[in-house]
Amino acid sequence: MVETTPLIDRYGRVASDLRISLTDKCNLRCSYCMPAEGLDWLPNDRLLTDDEIVRLAAIAVQRLGVREIRFTGGEPLVRRGLVDIVARTRAIDPSVELSVTTNGLGLAKLAQPLADAGLTRVNVSLDTVRPETFAAITRRDRLHDVVEGLEAAAAVGLGPIKINAVLLRGVNDDQAAELLGWSVTRGYQLRFIEQMPLDAQHGWSREGMVTADEIFAWLEKEFTLTPAEEPRGSAPAELFHVDGGAGVVGTVGIIASVTRPFCGDCDRVRLTADGQIRNCLFARDESDLRAALRSGASDEELASRWVTAMAGKLPGHGIDDPTFLQPDRPMSAIGG
Repeated sequence: MVETTPLIDRYGRVASDLRISLTDKCNLRCSYCMPAEGLDWLPNDRLLTDDEIVRLAAIAVQRLGVREIRFTGGEPLVRRGLVDIVARTRAIDPSVELSVTTNGLGLAKLAQPLADAGLTRVNVSLDTVRPETFAAITRRDRLHDVVEGLEAAAAVGLGPIKINAVLLRGVNDDQAAELLGWSVTRGYQLRFIEQMPLDAQHGWSREGMVTADEIFAWLEKEFTLTPAEEPRGSAPAELFHVDGGAGVVGTVGIIASVTRPFCGDCDRVRLTADGQIRNCLFARDESDLRAALRSGASDEELASRWVTAMAGKLPGHGIDDPTFLQPDRPMSAIGG
């Protein structure tokens, strides 16, 4: 039996939630993520192969105590080997939770194959349910595809389905209550996320960001929100029970990544599509597993490198620090 070494940092936090980016490519051009013309994508020879991803996932689960794996991007559904990667990762340990964070464009077609492969659930990014606003934010007229994808995921049991939404000042910040009502009536769990400084254009500003307090105030104008009794633990979202009357009930989460950071309870680690370990979403340093893997390193050696990479994790993301510098990589190249 392989001995397990937890991914523990010097502050006692243990990483058991692994985010694996499968690609930096995306088929949307969301204004808060990348420019309209897109970005220079990573060369294919720098991307981890399907076999390399599965091998590193096995090391994470069997040697490092990871209990949840989420496949991210870019847009993970554009990765041709996604279904096979999910199936092979599921075979490593049937008890590990496997999820995907997606923009939902290809979900109508892939929901059933992903469920058959052993995917547990999906997170879908959706900032509005108005077609014209969707087109303005994403630069694509594809809202209907996302809605169909959500319906397909629900039909095959990929739940609970969570929706991730970012509010942009002057664009969709008047639609918070509308999006929540739409979500809860369909049984989806909505999460509002404060916009973070991870855009490729480096145009983020704290003054322009819609805060968690503002979101809560807008929602309370139309809904009664009661803090959830369940302990938050390492989850990033503050949860609230929603009562909108006339049978409109559910939950909503608000992720105050910037104004109320939850770094002290962080349990996440990230593997980029080109095989770099990032011990924090905002880290400026990475640890290269791809080079070691391709040089013939053993599973034990790769696990040891991973443990070392996590040990140096900083106490927090430091956005409020005057010396804070936005990571060179944008979110699409890091993985959510």
